[in-house]
Amino acid sequence: MASLLKIRPLQRNDIARVTQWARAEGFAPGVGDVSIYRHTDRQGLWVGWLGNQPVGCIAGVRYNAAYGFIGLFLVIPEHRGHGYGVELWEHALEHLVDLPCVGLEAAYDRIDDYAGWGFANASPTTRWQRICDGNLVGNDGYSNSEGLQLLEGDSIPAMAVQSYDAIREPSPRPHFLSDWLQHPAGNVLALVDGNDCCHGFGRIRPCLLRDGEGWRIGPLLADSPQLAELLLKRLIQRHPGVVLLDAPGGNSSAEPLLKRLGFNAVSQTLRMYRGVQPSIPLDEVYGLACLELG
Repeated sequence: MASLLKIRPLQRNDIARVTQWARAEGFAPGVGDVSIYRHTDRQGLWVGWLGNQPVGCIAGVRYNAAYGFIGLFLVIPEHRGHGYGVELWEHALEHLVDLPCVGLEAAYDRIDDYAGWGFANASPTTRWQRICDGNLVGNDGYSNSEGLQLLEGDSIPAMAVQSYDAIREPSPRPHFLSDWLQHPAGNVLALVDGNDCCHGFGRIRPCLLRDGEGWRIGPLLADSPQLAELLLKRLIQRHPGVVLLDAPGGNSSAEPLLKRLGFNAVSQTLRMYRGVQPSIPLDEVYGLACLELG
């Protein structure tokens, strides 16, 4: 029997609906996130429809010819249990089938399911949360002692950040990162030396919680825990409220830093890959851009 589900590319007028679905699931989507996913790979986001009713969505975004990521995967509660999620999943996987490596973030109760599709465990990702008053008091003089400048927004040399990110993430992502850092929601900071070389950067953006609004930090990359701390403090400084950060388990310095600054672990997922797992170390990655695209 032919399936009743029709899978169509996500359109601009679907973005608000999908964002609200993600909010209801506790994904805490950032303002503008879904539109950036769509712009990164216009063929890589889909909505499943039953007649004229949308019932689910998934992203299978190609960063480039070597790497893709699956996320934003959900079926609304009243339509679960009918196989629609499997159809969306197979559609996204087919879009990425030729890539050497595909990543995802798995809830722990889905690990065995993804393993059956050839995904292998890599490392845990922990979501950290802090209720902030807009200020984390501490020594902010470290950058000056290292000869670094703390730059903001348009004053940041874009190519320096792109180069810094490219060798610390599983795959270069210039299109995505450009949109991510230039989006008007939120704030971007970078530590740059006199030769316009980047030594760390981070972004904070507003996000939609189940029961209100807050902030998400990501990415947060830095040469050292001290520089990560400086960036984190400055990012939070003007953004009071609930702050979330998703830290990879591959960075052993992230957990002690975040605990010392008053963050608490609130949930955990598992990064999994199909194909050749990235060998790049994560010891300078303190926060992922987003769980939906890695």
